[in-house]
Amino acid sequence: MKGVGGTLEVLLVNAQGIRHTNIIGRPAYYVLIECGAHIFRSKISTGKDEKACWNEKFTFELPFSDWKNLTHLKFRIMDTELFTDGGFVGDSIIYLGGIVREGYERGTIEIKPAPYNVVLEDDTYKGQIKVGIKFTTNLSIQKDMHIIDTMEEIAKENKPRKSMCSSIINLWRFLRSRSLVLCKRKDYRKQKNN
Repeated sequence: MKGVGGTLEVLLVNAQGIRHTNIIGRPAYYVLIECGAHIFRSKISTGKDEKACWNEKFTFELPFSDWKNLTHLKFRIMDTELFTDGGFVGDSIIYLGGIVREGYERGTIEIKPAPYNVVLEDDTYKGQIKVGIKFTTNLSIQKDMHIIDTMEEIAKENKPRKSMCSSIINLWRFLRSRSLVLCKRKDYRKQKNN
């Protein structure tokens, strides 16, 4: 299936219970999202103590050739420091092998936002980051476009449609024949019982 790609949509919701790295002042968290060679940076969320909220969506356009190398999504939570652009808070990795495989087979797969553990530098856990994922192959998008094109072609043909009256008459005929069959059954049962 060369030429077929996919779209990976990532919804970065929030993080809670994460480590506060600033000695002075309020934390200002942001997330670096890595998927293969692609990297996005979230907006800065001023967190209250150990909670940050982003509600941001990121879209990764992935050609089929990248799927073999696409093993995981990495979320690196950073905290802006006074004069630097980031103190490491923690990271989380979501493995994509099964998601991409099933998305390819179905055409699309969506995983509702769920919490994932945040791993610190010493490989311990502190807090969770909540993320949702949707993977859609361009093949399913192409199928949808084909359906739309087919519907447009049918509309262009301008075949005369049945009038509403003929539809009502056909319905009435059906109901009448159905009621006659039911009446005959009742008569037959009465005769059989007598």
